[in-house]
Amino acid sequence: MSMSSNRPHDNDPLAPHRGRLLGLAYRMLGSRSDAEDVVQDAYLRFAGAQDVHNAEAFLVTVVTRLCLDRLKSARAQREVYVGPWLPEPVCDAEGLSADAATELADDLSFALLLALDRLSPLERAAFLLHDVFDTPFPEIAAMLDRTEASCRQLASRARRAVRDNRPAPAKAPGNHARLLQAFGEAVASGNVARLAELLRADAVALTDGGGRKTAARNPIIGAEKIARFFIGIAAKNAGHDIRIEPAVINGAVGALLYLDGELDHTMSMAIDGEKIAAIYIVRNPDKLRHLPAAGMHCCRQPSGTS
Repeated sequence: MSMSSNRPHDNDPLAPHRGRLLGLAYRMLGSRSDAEDVVQDAYLRFAGAQDVHNAEAFLVTVVTRLCLDRLKSARAQREVYVGPWLPEPVCDAEGLSADAATELADDLSFALLLALDRLSPLERAAFLLHDVFDTPFPEIAAMLDRTEASCRQLASRARRAVRDNRPAPAKAPGNHARLLQAFGEAVASGNVARLAELLRADAVALTDGGGRKTAARNPIIGAEKIARFFIGIAAKNAGHDIRIEPAVINGAVGALLYLDGELDHTMSMAIDGEKIAAIYIVRNPDKLRHLPAAGMHCCRQPSGTS
């Protein structure tokens, strides 16, 4: 894992904490660039602090509080955001691992991040710190300046909400790759019925253009509507040079689509058994700047997904 704004050095005593801190900030904010800024700010504060006995605890506390501050302004910005909001896609999920033995430690899926986005900032912090990063509640209480009982309640409410709003992850990784390939073939064939068969009847497609690129202003709901939408887009782009490169997006099989040599969007999916439950398209160029240019591999397919 590398950070463009603060590359670790071999003699940097804080290097072991970077991935964990960046992973926490990204999950809190849904933005890789904002997460890097927060971690950088936390290191600057650490450098100016006196009598720090536990570097990791200090840094986790600072990162958490800085993220909570940013989420206040993010709420206001979200109210004027054009169309659906999606997290910044990342290709280095391993570098953002929580490094904990929890069920959700390695889950960076859009489904989870969108479920987190529905929580209050304090619920999100308590849930992530405990259920993802395995932080004891007494420490969380000190970080959030709340009682331990309050933090337990925050995490419990968040846990129920996440369970209700997050599709169950695919049990067989191969299903993800197979459905992605079948989806691309169905779109290329222009067969609406064939494409709709791959989707759950109540599937949803979210396209994030952020007002910078053309995208559906509202979620597209229903297998046939989604099928017609994607086949229609393919028909409009028929005269362009299109290249699709498989990639691991937020830890799951996905794809980068290049249009006339420029990265146009990322696509990832949530799978429910043998069907596609959700499709996430990110076109907002502000969220794609950290991804590779055409011809540069984003990341390898995970083992077992071919």
